[in-house]
Amino acid sequence: MFELRKAADRGQADHGWLRSAHSFSFANYFDPRHMGFSSLRVINEDRVDPGQGFGTHGHRDMEIISYVIDGQLAHKDSMGNGSTIGPGDVQRMTAGTGVQHSEFNPQRGAPVHFLQIWIEPREAGLTPGYEERHFSAATKRGSLQLIASGHGEPEAVVVHQDMRLYAGLFDGAERVTKVLAAGRAGYLHVVQGSVQVNEVALQAGDAVKLAGADGQDLAVTISDGQRAEVLFFDLAGPATPAAH
Repeated sequence: MFELRKAADRGQADHGWLRSAHSFSFANYFDPRHMGFSSLRVINEDRVDPGQGFGTHGHRDMEIISYVIDGQLAHKDSMGNGSTIGPGDVQRMTAGTGVQHSEFNPQRGAPVHFLQIWIEPREAGLTPGYEERHFSAATKRGSLQLIASGHGEPEAVVVHQDMRLYAGLFDGAERVTKVLAAGRAGYLHVVQGSVQVNEVALQAGDAVKLAGADGQDLAVTISDGQRAEVLFFDLAGPATPAAH
C-alpha cells in the first residue's frame, strides 16, 4: 500500500479565531473513507489567533499528543498540570477515565501553529496522565527521532498503544530509510516544507498510508527535502481504523 492523501483534500474548518485542517473525520467534517488509520484517529493541523484558544472541555479514553510547529501553546488540566510548549516540545495526555483541560495561545502578536494527534489506547479506563519532553532540532536532523512509543523506550513520551512515532528534519542530500515490518501499518505526514517519499514528491500537509504487500516488509525512503519536517507513525496492523 502506498496511498497518497493531498493536503487540499483534508477537511477544512474556519472559526475565525481557529483555522483547522482535519486529516480524518472530526467534528463537522465526516468522510467514511477517512475515519482513522489503525489506532491513529485524529491529526488536526490548527492555527489559533493570539490570545484565543480552546476553553475547558473533557476527553476520555484517548491518547492526545500536541506537537507545536510555530509559536507557543499553553495547557492546563484537571490533574493540576500547567505549562507552555513550543517548537521541539512533545506533550502527551492520557485522557483515560476522564480529564478536563484547556489550550490557548498566550502570545499577543502571533498565532500558534500546531498538530493535535489522537491515538486510541489499547484499553479503556486508564488512569489519566501527562508528560512532555523536548527534542532538539539536532536529534531530528537527517534522521527519524523516536518521540512517542508504547514499548517503553526511555527517550520517548509514553503512549498506551502498540505504536511508535518518529520526527525528522530533511534538507538537500539528507536521507533515511525506515523498514516497516510485515503486518504493520505506516502513516507519514509532512509537517512543513517538501520531501520525497519513495521518490514521490510530497508537500506540506500531504500524507501517505503505507503497508507492505503480501506480508512483506516495506522500505520507506525519505529524501530530497527542502526545509522538510515529517512525522512517521509505525502502527499495529491491520490498517483499517478501529470500530466506534
